[in-house]
Amino acid sequence: MPDGNEYPLMTALGLEASRTKIYGWVAPSFNVSTSGKNNFPLTYDIFPNRIELNQAVIYVERLPDTVQKTHFDWGYHLTAFYGIDYRFTTAKGYFSQQLLLENRQYGFDPVLEYLDLYFPVVNGLNIRIGRFLSVPGIEAQLAPNNYNMTHSLLYSIDPFTDTGAFATLKLSKQWLVQAGVSAGHDVAPWTVDRKASLITCLDYSTESNHDNFYGCANGINNGTYAYNNLQDYDGTWYHKFNAKWHMATEAWYMYERKVPNVAGNVANPITTETGANGAFCHAGQLTCTAPEYAAVNYLNREFNAKFFMGFRSDLLDDKKGQRTGIPGKYTENTLYAIKYIGNTIMLRPEIRFDHSWDALGYNNGTAKNQFFAGADLIYKF
Repeated sequence: MPDGNEYPLMTALGLEASRTKIYGWVAPSFNVSTSGKNNFPLTYDIFPNRIELNQAVIYVERLPDTVQKTHFDWGYHLTAFYGIDYRFTTAKGYFSQQLLLENRQYGFDPVLEYLDLYFPVVNGLNIRIGRFLSVPGIEAQLAPNNYNMTHSLLYSIDPFTDTGAFATLKLSKQWLVQAGVSAGHDVAPWTVDRKASLITCLDYSTESNHDNFYGCANGINNGTYAYNNLQDYDGTWYHKFNAKWHMATEAWYMYERKVPNVAGNVANPITTETGANGAFCHAGQLTCTAPEYAAVNYLNREFNAKFFMGFRSDLLDDKKGQRTGIPGKYTENTLYAIKYIGNTIMLRPEIRFDHSWDALGYNNGTAKNQFFAGADLIYKF
């Protein structure tokens, strides 16, 4: 079977043998912070000193059988997603008025809707059509797919979802190639912000599987200012030291061109698009190119099958402030743990220190430092 996982809801319904699976999770969290107004650019828990429902998610999916080279197969995936985290999954045109027009604290987002078509070509070809997660990166929007509760600075401001078609071809046990087209990052194809965009990736794993390298050029077009029209060049490296220790590292460079100047140093500035920040350009420039780069490293230790600990260090340089709203360099360091309770509960406590090096980047531009502690609990069903 292509999906050998067991889900409590499917067991309760007596449908364990069904190719279509229905499952999900609920993920509440709490945090305490030295910031009293806003934790951003820490995400997703931007509301300080609160208990919140981050995510309540239901999946309906059928996985294609990709562990064979004899016949065509197909699959699909549908997601219903509710909670405060919708603020970081929203794509313009998908119920986006909740955030862009009404700024609701809680909202709904159909994060993933796609069809998978699998062909027994070479060592397997899968073509995904619909709305899918932006392909590169260590982290993901869905809570159980991450090492810890909060996200890195790197992840907090990069692309989240794309709508289009994306093909993955397995050349051998070591090599994968990927290519696709999308309407641009975090926009639906029926919006005025759509831009035909190219996605290309190359993936290599060593024969020992102790190292994996993954590079992507993601959402590439003319790069001119639009809603989240990021030109994203991303690389990740996973390394396994031994059975107990492993590491994950990611770096990216992104930019947008012709971003409106919001520095207050030009007459008659160009109005920015709702939900899309402007840049702090040099005096006299109506627009400018807004670049940023970031790097993050995770170091993880497994103590047993149900308990892990890890440390994350992170650097972001938002050169023109187009992603955070305040230009400059940011760092964060996070110590976290993952405790599995039975097969259905994950508890993830963490402590974190953030620092902005060039300006007052935290608590709505009033502080350079931010101490944060919190935990989330994920109940899977």
